[in-house]
Formats: sequence, C-alpha cells, structure tokens
Amino acid sequence: MGDKTTHPGAAGRTAAADRPGGIRNVVLVGHSGSGKTTLVEALALATGAVTRAGRVEDGGAVSDYDEIEHRQQRSVQLSAVPVEWAGIKINLLDTPGYADFVGELRAGLRAADAALFVVSAAEGAEGVTGATRTLWEECAAVGMPRAIVVTHLEAARADFDTMTETCRAAFGGDSPDSVLPLYLPLHGPEGPDGHRPVTGLVGLLSQRLLDYSSGERTETAPGPEEQRRIDDARNRLIEGIIAESEDETLMDRYLAGEDIDVKTLIEDLERAVARGSFHPVLAAAPAPDGSRQGLGTVELLELVTGGFPTPPERTPPPVTALDGTPRPALACDPAGPLVAEVVKTSSDPYVGRISLVRVFSGTLRPDETVHVSGHGLADRGHEDHEADERIGALSSPFGKHQRQIPQAVAGDVVCVAKLSRAETGDTLSSPADPLRMEPWSMPDPLLPVAIAAHSKADEDKLSQGLARLVAEDPTMRLEHNQHTHQVVLWCLGEAHRDVALERLRTRYGVQVDVVPHKVSLRETFGGKASGRGRHVKQSGGHGQFAICEIEVEPLPEGSGIEFVDKVVGGAVPRQFIPSVEKGVRAQAAKGVVAGHPLVDVRVTLLDGKAHSVDSSDAAFQTAGALALREAAAEARIHLLEPVAELRVLVADEYVGPVMSDLSGRRGRVVGTEQSPGGRTLVRAEVPELEIGRYAVDLRSLSHGTGRFSRSYARHEPMPPQLADRIREQAENGA
Repeated sequence: MGDKTTHPGAAGRTAAADRPGGIRNVVLVGHSGSGKTTLVEALALATGAVTRAGRVEDGGAVSDYDEIEHRQQRSVQLSAVPVEWAGIKINLLDTPGYADFVGELRAGLRAADAALFVVSAAEGAEGVTGATRTLWEECAAVGMPRAIVVTHLEAARADFDTMTETCRAAFGGDSPDSVLPLYLPLHGPEGPDGHRPVTGLVGLLSQRLLDYSSGERTETAPGPEEQRRIDDARNRLIEGIIAESEDETLMDRYLAGEDIDVKTLIEDLERAVARGSFHPVLAAAPAPDGSRQGLGTVELLELVTGGFPTPPERTPPPVTALDGTPRPALACDPAGPLVAEVVKTSSDPYVGRISLVRVFSGTLRPDETVHVSGHGLADRGHEDHEADERIGALSSPFGKHQRQIPQAVAGDVVCVAKLSRAETGDTLSSPADPLRMEPWSMPDPLLPVAIAAHSKADEDKLSQGLARLVAEDPTMRLEHNQHTHQVVLWCLGEAHRDVALERLRTRYGVQVDVVPHKVSLRETFGGKASGRGRHVKQSGGHGQFAICEIEVEPLPEGSGIEFVDKVVGGAVPRQFIPSVEKGVRAQAAKGVVAGHPLVDVRVTLLDGKAHSVDSSDAAFQTAGALALREAAAEARIHLLEPVAELRVLVADEYVGPVMSDLSGRRGRVVGTEQSPGGRTLVRAEVPELEIGRYAVDLRSLSHGTGRFSRSYARHEPMPPQLADRIREQAENGA
C-alpha cells in the first residue's frame, strides 16, 4: 500500500482465476452520483483491461451499458467487471446508487467478499446519506470488510479533510480511529479561479510523494513543508493500526518510543482490513485525457489485492437439503460439492436468458447438468421450482460482451447461458446431491402500480412479459388481485416502476398503460332491513314466476354471508331455497350500492310464492338478487375500507414529521418504541386508500432514512363524506 512494486495486467483468463486465493470480489456502494461507475472505469483503464476510459477494444462500455442506463444517465442494475492486478483477478461489482434499486445492491453484497464505499468530496456532509449509513451497518452486521474511497477531488469545492471527518463521524461509531486516511491529497499551483487541483498523493506510511500529474505515477521524497503535514496524520494512523493489531506488545513498544517498521505496520493494517475492524480512507480521481492511471488507482488496487480477503477467508451462506435438513458448512473449495447462486438474471434478444452466478463451492463447467432450486418468493409471483437443466457456455462478464472461459472455480463470478428456469436468488447444485442456499434479505416492494395492456396484441404478450420481468427482479411482486381484477406490479419506487415499464416495452415488446390502483373496498348493512324480490314474466308458453321475502341484519366483522331458511308451510318449495341463496350470494359478490362485495350479514328467507309451472331455479335466483337489492335500498349501507398496520422505522429527528404525516392520512398512531442506532419504531393503523404512495413520500419525508412494512389489519367503515363520493363515482360509471 504505497510501498509495494505492482504491475498491471490485461484483463483476460489467467491462472489467478483457477484458484480461489487468486480472486477478490469487491462491491462498490454509494449513493447515485458518487462516482462508482467512473471509478470502475478508471480501475479498468489502470489495469489495462480497457484501452481508453470506460471502453473495451471495440468501443463498448464496461459498465452502465444498458440502453435504459444510457437514457437515464444512471446505473439501474448490477454489473460485474473483471480486471487483473499483480496476478490477482478482481471482480468489481458496480451497483446502482438510487434507493429504488437496492435489490441490485443487495445482490452485489451477496456476491462480494468486501465493499468499497464511494463518497463524493464535492458534496460535503451530504455525500454520506442516511441510506449509505444503513448499508454500512448491514455490512458491519455480517462482518464484511470495508474501505472508503473519496471521489470528485477535482471539483472546485472538494475538501478531502472535511469528507474524511464526515466519514469518521458516520462510520466510526464508538471507534472513530478505525476510519483513517492512508494518503493525503497533494495540490498543484493555484489557478486563475483560485482552485488548486489535486495532482498527487502523499503516502502516510511510506512517506513518499506520489505524483499523478503526468498520467503515470511517479514517486519522490517529501520536502520540509509536506513532511510537517505528514507527521500528525501519520502518527494518528499508526496509533489506529496498532490499536487494531493482534500483537498486544506492539502498542507498548510504540509508546516506549520504538520506531515500528513500515512492513510490520502494513501487515497489521492488511489483517485489520481483512477482519473488518479497520476501514482505510483513500482518494481517487479520473485519469487526464489520454492517460492510463487516474489519481489513487494504483493505491486502491494495492489495497484490494493486499488487504481485502480472499473467498476462502469468508464463510459461505448456510445450505440445506431440499427437505430443509441443515447440511455441513461449505468451504470455498474447487473440489467440493457444487453450490452456486444466481445473483442477477437478464435477457438478451440473441442469446436468451443470462445468469450472473457466484460460485461458492465446487467447480462449474460448460455443458454440464445442474439442479436449479428456487423457493421462498411465491408471494412475489415467483413459483417454487425444482428442475435439472443443462447449462450452456460460461463466460466472463465485460459490459455487453462475454468472454468464454473453460470453467469457474469456487469464489469466482461468472455468466451462465441457457438456464431457462433459473431466476435471481436460485441455487445451482449437483443433481446427485441437490442443495438449497439460504436466501439473502430482499426489500419488500411497497409501491403498487396497476397496469393494463395497451391493445389486444399487447394483452396476448403481457403474461409472458411479466413472467420474464419478475424472474429477473425478485424485489418486484406480481399480483393478480381477485377482488379488484387488476394486474398490479409492486415496486420499490417510481424509478423502479419506470424501468420495469420501459423494459416491458423495449425488451419484451409489451406496451402497457398505468391505471389508477384500486383497493379492495367492501359493503355491509348498518342495520336491519327487509326486501321483497318479485320476478314474474309472462311471454307465451312457460313464463317465469318467483317471489321471495327476506330480512337482512348485520353481523360481526369476519362473519361473511350467512343464509338462514325460515320458510313455513312450503311457501317456497324446498328445491328452490338453494336457488334463492345462490341468487343472494351472487348479488352480494357484485355489491349492492357501489359495486363492492357485501360482507358480514345474515340473510333470512321468511316467505315467498311459487307457481306450479312457471317457477324455476333461474327465476328464484333472480328473485333472491332482487330482494337483496330492495333491502339495500331501504337500509343504511356502510362502505368498508381496508386498514393496514404500518411499522415505520425512522431516525429520531424525523419522528415528529412522520407522526404528523400519518395523522394527516387518517392514521392512528398506536405506539412507539426506541430502536438501536438513534431510531424509533412507530406503529400505526392507516387506511390503505391513504398509503398508495407512502413508499415515495416516506423517503422524501425522512431524507431516505425511513423504512416501513405493512400488513392487513381489518376492514372498517370509512367516513360518510368519502363513502358518498365513492358512491357517486360508481353511479356515474367512474
């Protein structure tokens, strides 16, 4: 790290990819605009994997290559870019920074063994968002090693020192000295605008100046002015490294005045980074035009290859047999049982379905048969499935292009073709010993988007297009609502929705219209009422004759429709009583005032009349329906709306605004409780009519820090003025 001799290597298949110890899997995390994709491109350029910034030899981009990403100018999906440095293969996993695509980010975390948190120096304290802090905590919970990369140092208002202190406060927790810079930026002469550009770095351990102004790194010794700047930061860094050292004598030796040699410090630093107990801060900036090395790229590559753990140093997720029986813990061994996981699924119009796979155990080879196991997402429109499939070619992902490879060993990330049944999150294993890997945590989609086919031709293709869409994205839930008869896509936010609809249109050729989302309203009687159904028609030959009299009374919630026969003297023949009940239930399903199902009433058949010739099953069904409608015309009918139980987890400073907002949505706060990390859990009951956009509104209200879950609580009467408005809309055909 500033003291090693390393040499870049061109991207491609080497011996490093055939041994788990020669692989590093690194995910880049940060909010949208922090510079993750630019950093990936700079690293690809520095290693010789591309010939010019962000482009492979034939002009294709290595990241953000999807047409949607080009149009929206932001990442919307996980992408993998393999590069090589010092004989080590590094799989760089570039993730979207926008909150709507957190599912892609979680997939990247699953495939990685370490994380680079990318923050923008140009944004100051705002460069570390609440969502970024939450992700840092998630990585800490699973012990994932992390480092921080400060970008956009070329910006006029960029301040590395301020950004470093912001990161120490945000990520250091009780140990702020576990977050310290390894390098400080060097500034060139002041320009006409007063801005001093960053031209190099100074290594705090090596005490060497690293000049990048020419586009190639050169080393020189510091002068007296630079040395004074180095000393305080260097001493602080050394103390931070020693505090995390496993050598308990090191601190005593340091305090006694012993000069700890740099080699020992670097070794202790690398061990602390790999353990996840020390988080170095580095700097990065793009290479000048025509240059190969961007500022800080060499130092970052040295950290990744020397300090980040190898796949065998990380414990794979637990696995079970297909019946749920726990199996022994896996080891990252190419000779072990085959266990791999699909972390991303995409469709290519020419190649078909392509699966991005992380191999955790064993070795994956082309044209072999694997067992595909997918479970646990049935509630999101993903049916549980088990299938044996023969895989196609294996390839190393590189932008739009795949470079074929002969095999993928444990620890590697690879693209697999022709897995027609595999979906994101599925486990691949040997058919002789099929296994299932414990799924990673996926966010719940809470923004409903009701859609309808634009034309008859689209309607014919809609089902298949939706199936392929949700197969790619497990954070999306597909619902066919049996009450409202709507097709609903549940998304994570508006950007997630827009990308899904555009993919339907451009990738699967299905044009859909977004229609207003309906909630499942119901109707019930507010009191007793009577009704008489008379269906008498004479039109020559056999006529129709049926008369029945009923009484309707409300029942407690959840009772459904209860039908009681109290006819005496055979006024309604026994064979027609089920006909009356059938007609009543059919009308109840259609509703009696606004077209919503009638629930929680007892319908009692009291009397009626029949004709020996003209009475029939159909006639008494019609009479039963007419009787229920007449009773409803005389009664007070309540419209019932579904009420959801919300559990909102929000930073303490936003509790007041969140509770006020819930009250404005006709909600009732039923309790609060403190949660770790300065957050509060707010429990409330809110009508579902009021929370259709809550996934979007809460994000705005809490500056991206709030999360919530929802569950159905019950139906209850809605306010009369709102019920009247809905009745009017129903009467007007709206």
